[in-house]
Amino acid sequence: MQRKPQLRTLPLLIAAVFYAQHVHADDDASVPQVEVTAAHLKSARIDLSPNIGTTVYSVDKHMINQLGQGDNTPFNEVLLRLPGVSQDSKGSGSIHVRDDHANVQYRVNGVQLPESISGFGQSIDTRFVESTDFITGALPAQFGLRTSGIVDIQTKEGQPGSGGRIGVLVGSHDHVEPSAEFFGTQGAFNYYLSGSYLSNNLGIENPQPTTRALHDRTKQAKSFGTLSYFVDDNTRLGLMFGTYNGRFQIPNNPDQQPSFAVTGATAPDSAQLDERQRELNRFLVLSLQKSLGDLNYQVSAFHQYSELRYTPDPVGDLAYNGVASNTLRTNSANGVQFDASYKLNNTHTLRTGVAYTRQTTHSDNTVGVFDLNDDGTQASTDPRTIIDNSAKTGKLSSVYLQDEWHIGAPLTINYGVRFDKVDAFVNEQQWSPRINVAYQLAKGTALHAGYSRYFTPPPQELAAQSSIDKYAGTSNAPEVPVSDNVKSERTHYFDVGVSHQLSESLTVTADAYYKKIRNMLDEGQFGQALILSPFNYDRGYAKGLELSGVYNQKNWGAFLNVTTQKAEGTNIISGQSLFGPDELAYIANHYIHVDHDQTVTLSGGAHYHWGDNQISSDFLYGSGLRMTPDGGAPNSGHLPHYTTVNLALTHTWKATPVGTVEGRLALINAFDKSYLLRDGSGVGVGAPQYGERRSLYAGLSTSF
Repeated sequence: MQRKPQLRTLPLLIAAVFYAQHVHADDDASVPQVEVTAAHLKSARIDLSPNIGTTVYSVDKHMINQLGQGDNTPFNEVLLRLPGVSQDSKGSGSIHVRDDHANVQYRVNGVQLPESISGFGQSIDTRFVESTDFITGALPAQFGLRTSGIVDIQTKEGQPGSGGRIGVLVGSHDHVEPSAEFFGTQGAFNYYLSGSYLSNNLGIENPQPTTRALHDRTKQAKSFGTLSYFVDDNTRLGLMFGTYNGRFQIPNNPDQQPSFAVTGATAPDSAQLDERQRELNRFLVLSLQKSLGDLNYQVSAFHQYSELRYTPDPVGDLAYNGVASNTLRTNSANGVQFDASYKLNNTHTLRTGVAYTRQTTHSDNTVGVFDLNDDGTQASTDPRTIIDNSAKTGKLSSVYLQDEWHIGAPLTINYGVRFDKVDAFVNEQQWSPRINVAYQLAKGTALHAGYSRYFTPPPQELAAQSSIDKYAGTSNAPEVPVSDNVKSERTHYFDVGVSHQLSESLTVTADAYYKKIRNMLDEGQFGQALILSPFNYDRGYAKGLELSGVYNQKNWGAFLNVTTQKAEGTNIISGQSLFGPDELAYIANHYIHVDHDQTVTLSGGAHYHWGDNQISSDFLYGSGLRMTPDGGAPNSGHLPHYTTVNLALTHTWKATPVGTVEGRLALINAFDKSYLLRDGSGVGVGAPQYGERRSLYAGLSTSF
């Protein structure tokens, strides 16, 4: 069953789930002691993370089952059905939360994992998710470093006995996706294991509005496992691991004209280029969780390795771009995390924790370039090679202390402070006070408000050391020969919201926020490889309003989210070599929209089930990300608005000789809307990207 928190401790939580309640005949049957122990320790682990005064949206496997592709849905697509989340390239798993670029924190079973080079959200296999709390707003002191949104995942675990699920999804774009899950309990030991393999011809967004992309094959493998051993009723040892291996062809854009001549070679047709990218991510976590009455704690040690390799078309990249860079970026992170809560009395609950991460980043580049004349023309058709390698070891340290104070039945205050320090490309630190207030105005009506000071270091795995002097006089020389190191973002964050239950079936919420930002972090794609580079605006701000409604009835339900937002920055103060001089000069004296700013975003859906059947639908609307019109100011325009609609039909056959069988049909972008996510213009924007055209998928799975 879904966890139902009390309004007095979690005043603005709406369950973004819209499924009918099922009552099973064996719900009241006795269960083994190990399951009771697991539930007790899981509740204790959740209690380590307070949500007082924040905005929390909960997603569980029932909601996921109503999306078109079910648990085959990419995890970033699941998050797009939540307020304040807008979409970008699915090839990198990019989402934007409250007009921020990246800056999303992923926690798996209470452990914060470092971001990978390609975005950790890409590595998550939706099928291993039992439930997710998506937390935004003025966060308590426990949450730091990555703060635009907290994706707090509770994974599936072993069940009494043993069992599993095997399935396959096939469909458009030569999509084939087999998957398997296995789980079980043997005495004090339980386990859950999952794996999947994906192959299709639409790995990265198509740069053309066509149904089929050119040179866009992808193969992706994911695995996940969690093993638990219960030493006693109050102690659990855990091992958790996950892997991701993705191979991508970079899609081609035909009818392009080469810009450089190459000795002894003819430029290949731009529709025949062969650029490729490989992405790896793996993590391992060891945890000890202990409950001692009013004291609960969890201590974890983790390792994460992330790798990205871009392989150019050796002649084509030189002919069309003047640069052919064979790039290998790796990042290895090791760290420890400790969180504890202590119920001092009925009024006060104290929480504290420390975290330390040490990570080493390597950037190895073998770059083919041409020498240029002083006037910028090609001096030689013979390319030469520049070796551009760098490495950096950095450290992140954090500590926090906070108090959850129940002043009276309607009022709770959570206040605290955290300290963060980064020593990498920059050496910076900050004390960050936090305060959140939750007030139960009336039955079914809750208010919250909060203020948080944030400190967000630049992502070390993306922030490479400047080496622009090596390229002077070549086709890879920047127009601006200056590139200051990226700085940590510092933010004053204000948030206020209300939740009201209009009836037993309908709950509505509203939430408003404002962020005042120094050293505003942003990221952009400035080369052929799908590697983002961070930079800072000197000053910036972001503001927005989120409205949400959830309606539930026995056999059907619906939800609707509306978000309006705005984010602007001025004066780029790091990574200047990534930009043109005219662009820098304009931004130095003007506020501009950040490239991922989308004024209005809507998401919604509905479902109806009868017997063993379910029909569901959901939609996404975007008013368009930013673009730069011809002759216009940077990011001064926006792309056309779009709406996509997805449909799904499922049927379940119970008690068959091979277990419980589910069949699924899904129609993605049912009305075949052709729409642009990016048009290739704007600050830090790569190639054009069109959304997926109409696609049909069919799935079959059996549970045993």
